[in-house]
Amino acid sequence: MFYPDDNNYEEFDGLPPIKNMPRQRGDQQKKYHPNHKPKRSPEEVLASLAEQVDDQRSFAFTYQATRHERAWITDSLGTFFEMQWFSDVLRLIKGGKEASVYQCAVGPASPSQGRYLAAKIYRPRRFRQLKNDFLYREGRPDLDDDGNVIIDHGMLNAMQKRSEYGQQLSHASWIEHEYQALRLMDTAGADVPVPYTCGDNAILMEYIGGEDMPAPTLNTIDLTPGEARLLFERVLHNVELMLAHGRVHADLSAYNILYWQGEITLIDFPQSISPGENRSAYQIFERDLTRVCEYFARQGVLAEPRRLAARLWTAHKYRLKPEVHPSLLDAEDPDDREYWQKLIKE
Repeated sequence: MFYPDDNNYEEFDGLPPIKNMPRQRGDQQKKYHPNHKPKRSPEEVLASLAEQVDDQRSFAFTYQATRHERAWITDSLGTFFEMQWFSDVLRLIKGGKEASVYQCAVGPASPSQGRYLAAKIYRPRRFRQLKNDFLYREGRPDLDDDGNVIIDHGMLNAMQKRSEYGQQLSHASWIEHEYQALRLMDTAGADVPVPYTCGDNAILMEYIGGEDMPAPTLNTIDLTPGEARLLFERVLHNVELMLAHGRVHADLSAYNILYWQGEITLIDFPQSISPGENRSAYQIFERDLTRVCEYFARQGVLAEPRRLAARLWTAHKYRLKPEVHPSLLDAEDPDDREYWQKLIKE
């Protein structure tokens, strides 16, 4: 998500055009109308409403939510509650323009080793305020709610036309992208919350903090000089680990790093991008490093973010200038073939 100081950073204009990434169609295509909604009888509508009321009554939780927020939590977490992933929603940890995070008491089916887990619930699409999300979607696959790459032509067409159905698919893909990024980086050993499961507009993950106090964000913490140096090096370790696994956080700052008992945890990965397939990747990466260095400079750790960004970027064999990824090239296009031949000779 963007914070008030985002206005200090320039938008990325004047980038070179690239061809659309080719999509493979499935062997069998289903014919349907993306905006079609089956009609229901009055009896079915009443039965559905009664079922929703029953679900909300059975899904009672401690957190004192407003009526609209309670309905939103029930709709997003009801399935996980029925599956006994958690037994109660205790408090709001973090509210934001993009999503809200809640502390939940674990249930019998939870894999959490502690007493709590965190539930991140995305806000409905009509309330989302994320600026220029096309910058982050470029070069990354569209995912369905099972984490599979969408190759169905009808679904892709609906997303491109931004129909109601297409926006639902894009919203689900955005959430699934964060979940898959967390899984990747957790497996790689990065300092991220352990992701447990995803679905129904929410991600369940490891809770960071104590019983009565969630871990604060790093921007609220003043560090000793020695601790600041150690944590700065730890952040850079995570940044390099992400680069090594083909990821740039794309919204990294002290606002998206948790601090608890001397350790850090990087959070909020829905905007993460591929350093090799997004034309704006290096500019976004440099912005990440600039924000991180600004915080640590206030803690007494000085660094040159531009020089640091360039060194880390090139150390992992990425180009400083925008490059068209091979998957975006057309083998039948002579200009694309010529470009590729020049590229591999460099």
